[in-house]
Amino acid sequence: MAQLRSGTPPLVVVLGPTATGKSGLGVALAAELGGEVVNADAMQLYRGLDVGTAKLTAAERAGVPHHLLDVLDVSATATVAAYQRAARGVIEELRARGTTPVLVGGSGLYVQAVVDELEFPGTDPELRAGLEAELEANGSAALHERLAAVDPAAAEVVLPSNGRRIVRALEVIALTGRPFPAQLPAGRDPRYDAVLLGVDRDTAELDARVARRVALMFAAGLVDETRELLTKGLREGLTAARALGYQQVTAALDGGGDMMTAAEETVVATRRFVRRQRSWFRRDKRVHWLDGAAPDLVQQTLERLRVRS
Repeated sequence: MAQLRSGTPPLVVVLGPTATGKSGLGVALAAELGGEVVNADAMQLYRGLDVGTAKLTAAERAGVPHHLLDVLDVSATATVAAYQRAARGVIEELRARGTTPVLVGGSGLYVQAVVDELEFPGTDPELRAGLEAELEANGSAALHERLAAVDPAAAEVVLPSNGRRIVRALEVIALTGRPFPAQLPAGRDPRYDAVLLGVDRDTAELDARVARRVALMFAAGLVDETRELLTKGLREGLTAARALGYQQVTAALDGGGDMMTAAEETVVATRRFVRRQRSWFRRDKRVHWLDGAAPDLVQQTLERLRVRS
């Protein structure tokens, strides 16, 4: 099954919460379709964030080309706008040569920025500096209250602890007079002939998978990997420093090294993140949902693609 149909191949998107099996499915689909994988996990953009992001090894990629992995240093700041440009460039190059792009990841806004016509306003250095000064002086909770007053929908999604995202939301609202773009309804203006495939699992099963995954990460060297990344600027990285697992290990290293507590906190934070991911993706009614536990998951997915094409 080298291609879904004649002509320009569609964009195949594999999305859903963490630990559902998206990466493996993406590789299997790309292999069946003669396609290539495009990463849509914000933290897998970073070189060195391997163990804690469950980044596939070269062997697990099974010879399938992967794009937009390991493209940033941990000290760099990832932006959705830059990712959007890079991902669309890869996707359009693949489609132009008749290769099926398989976009795989769980970063909701990154996925939507690719598949839909979302525009990301620029920045105003003076306005941004003022908001960052307020953040430093008053804390993220105070700015979050302001965000809730001017854009309640954005405040529901942006965590009160995420000062950087709150500052950006307030900046965009001030610049455009419109709601923060991240809160625009999914699917409002599609860019591609995309097939959106969601992978999920029973909540109790997924909670157990998260706990097992975190335990395996700590056993596989997450602490040593974090120590190494701290020497490369992880602590200064506005994006990478917030990666689940690395954030908790860094706090433990700074506070005495209680890695058992760090692992427990990583499990709790990851389960919370899973619920936010599920809420985000379930709003998009274009998504065809699949049970990640199904023994014939790949066959089911290929059949869905045949029906769609």
